[in-house]
Amino acid sequence: MFFALGDSIMKGVVAKPTRICEGTTKYIISDEGFAGRISPAGSAPVRNHARLGGTVKDGLASLGRYLKKINHGDTVVLEFGGNDCNFDWKAVSETPDGEHAPRVSLKDFSEMYRRLIEQIRSVGARPVLLSLPALLPQRFFDFVSRGLNRENILKWLGGDVNVISSWHEQYNREVFKLGKELGVPVIDISTVFLERRSLGDCYCIDGMHPNEKGHAMIAEAVLASGVLGEKA
Repeated sequence: MFFALGDSIMKGVVAKPTRICEGTTKYIISDEGFAGRISPAGSAPVRNHARLGGTVKDGLASLGRYLKKINHGDTVVLEFGGNDCNFDWKAVSETPDGEHAPRVSLKDFSEMYRRLIEQIRSVGARPVLLSLPALLPQRFFDFVSRGLNRENILKWLGGDVNVISSWHEQYNREVFKLGKELGVPVIDISTVFLERRSLGDCYCIDGMHPNEKGHAMIAEAVLASGVLGEKA
C-alpha cells in the first residue's frame, strides 16, 4: 500500500484566478498530481492524506490517525517544506524593520521531519521523501504582496526578491541531508524544474504551485526514479 503525507504539492493543488472577484484565487486538485496518476501494478491507488497549507508539524500531529492503517511493508511518501519556510507577509509588510520567523524554523523542521520518519519506520513501513520544486521568486513576491505594502516587504528582503528562493532552498537542502543521514530515499523533483530553460509555463499565478504541466513533470520524475517500485 502507498500513503502520501504532505502539503499542496503532494495533494496536486493548482491555483487559478477567479472570475468572481479580481485578485482572488481558487485552489483545485489537478488530475495530473502524482498521487492521482501513480498506481503501481497490482496495488491500490495512493492514499493521499496531504492537505493545502500543511507543514511538517501538521504531518507529525496527524500521523497518529493513520498509523493504525499503515502496515509493515507499506510505503509512505512525504513532501514538506514549502509552507514551513513561509512567512506572515502581512506582518512583514506592517513592520519591515522587525524580526519575523518562518512558520517552522529550519531547526524545528529538521527535528520534526526526523521524528516523522522514525514513527513511520516504527510500524515497519518505508518512508520516501520528495524534494521541493523551485519557486519563481518574482511571481511569488507579486502574489504574496497583493494588497500589502510591497516596498516594505522588499525592504525586509534586502531589496532582492531572490532572497525568497534562497531561503526556500535551505529547506530543500535539509530534505536531502535528512535522506542521506537517515538512509531514506529522496526522489528529486527539484531538478526537473531547474533544468528547464523556461519555468514560467510550469507554474501557476502564485509562483509556488506547479500548474497541470508542472504536476505532470513531478509524476514523471517520481515514476522515472523507480523508488516506488522497490521493495521495502
